[in-house]
Amino acid sequence: MLWLGDIRGVILCGGPGKRLRPITYYFQKAMIPIGKMQKPLLEYIVRLLRFYGIKNLTFLVDYKAEQIINYFDNGFRFGVNITYIYDDPSLKGTAGSIVNAYRKGALSEEETLLIYYGDILTNMNIKDFLDFHRGKGAIATVALSTGFTVRVGVADLEADGRIRCFQEKPKIDKPVSIAIAALEGEVLREMSELVCGKREMDFMGDVIPHLINSGRSVYGYVTDAFWYDVGSTEAYEKLEPEIVDKIFAFLYKG
Repeated sequence: MLWLGDIRGVILCGGPGKRLRPITYYFQKAMIPIGKMQKPLLEYIVRLLRFYGIKNLTFLVDYKAEQIINYFDNGFRFGVNITYIYDDPSLKGTAGSIVNAYRKGALSEEETLLIYYGDILTNMNIKDFLDFHRGKGAIATVALSTGFTVRVGVADLEADGRIRCFQEKPKIDKPVSIAIAALEGEVLREMSELVCGKREMDFMGDVIPHLINSGRSVYGYVTDAFWYDVGSTEAYEKLEPEIVDKIFAFLYKG
């Protein structure tokens, strides 16, 4: 068992999961059951982080938070320590949730944070990812994957609307984000200042570009690990239980 005790896992699991409706009328999106065992998606995330020795977890919660709290409690049953921070409605967006947790004293500028979106399922080697982040001396590192397939057809048009070429579900050449990032806590104060006066701020869409444009050391870690965005009803329906059980069996051994 690996130990990364100075890393804090920050799980974003407060959103209403509108793309997963009507399922999320009944479930918090991070609590939807997957695999043959019908365990909550969030349990796979917790077990993955615990497998790599990340025991201090902060859940950023809001919609149907009680489902999460009642299931995981303080984390003892899973060998981790979980704290919960309710989102502030005046600080919208994923970055707003993180800033809110910082302002409430749940996140420290002295920590390295593993930011993990609560609708992502992956078996990525977290230790390798964080070793890469630290080896580069990065302020932030974004986990990326290649070979992403667009779920719809893509057309290239002439000026008059005539289709020049058409591809059904093409693969994107550039690596795409899998919604996991490492962030040095020293950025939290800057994020808190950035969010002032804004109605909403997104971590991947606003904070990462800001750090890049500011000339900070932001890196991309490319992985070929399995990953799956469970954030829509279509995606959830296509997630085969047999695949989940096979890929994540290592989390339930011993």
